[in-house]
Amino acid sequence: MQLHRSNVLVTGASSGIGAALAVVLAERGATVGLVARRAERLAAVLAECSPHTPESRAWPCDLGDVDAACALVGTVEHEWGAIDAIVHNAAIPKRVPVTALSRAQLAETMRVNFDAPAAMTLAALPAMLARGAGLIVNVSSVGGRAGGRNESAYNSSKFALAGWSEAMRIDLEGTGVAVKLVLPGPIESEIWDQPGNAPVLFEVEKVSARDCAVGIADAMEDGGFEYYVPPVISGGLDVKQMIVDKTAHCDRYLAEMAAFTASLLPGAS
Repeated sequence: MQLHRSNVLVTGASSGIGAALAVVLAERGATVGLVARRAERLAAVLAECSPHTPESRAWPCDLGDVDAACALVGTVEHEWGAIDAIVHNAAIPKRVPVTALSRAQLAETMRVNFDAPAAMTLAALPAMLARGAGLIVNVSSVGGRAGGRNESAYNSSKFALAGWSEAMRIDLEGTGVAVKLVLPGPIESEIWDQPGNAPVLFEVEKVSARDCAVGIADAMEDGGFEYYVPPVISGGLDVKQMIVDKTAHCDRYLAEMAAFTASLLPGAS
């Protein structure tokens, strides 16, 4: 799609990737709708977007309330006239070992990371299909293609978003509505240090939220489906090839990852 003069709704726009993406999109001429819980943070991001596209605006909304998230789509369509693209970026971390994970924690993670974007997509699709144009961008994670220790809830939500994206891409062939799946790697954001989460087991080099946002914006203007952002991490590791190798040798990957991360746990010898 052409970002210039388009209307793009971005969730999770109060910080991290979403905030950086909103500014990048505005710089490229898109009118941006900012969605997140924290109104004051949205106002600060909007102040960066407005000089580029004055019609950009913020819609505070708690995406943990799926009904409210769906209702927001109708509000935005009424006020804007049309939503050309939705970037489903909002997500919460949930680094909790499966042995300690509660049903409530799992449900919360799925609700924010998968249920809300899927429900908002269903709410937006009728108008997009009627126009024969639109773009759905689902921001999953490398953790939506490969599991990790303490990440059973988060991985589940991101795997679900990846599978949803693939099937939806097939279903929408020929309709004019496009689907893109973005799989970020380690990005500088608040997701790493949220309370109630187990400590990160090991540090890796992170890419700035701005660089990730540029990659997402480039993907939106490109013709493909799946994008790893960044495509290369940690001193030259090709992320897509890593996932291909993991799929081809799944048993070996799981055994090696389990042994490696177990060695990093507190008290491991």
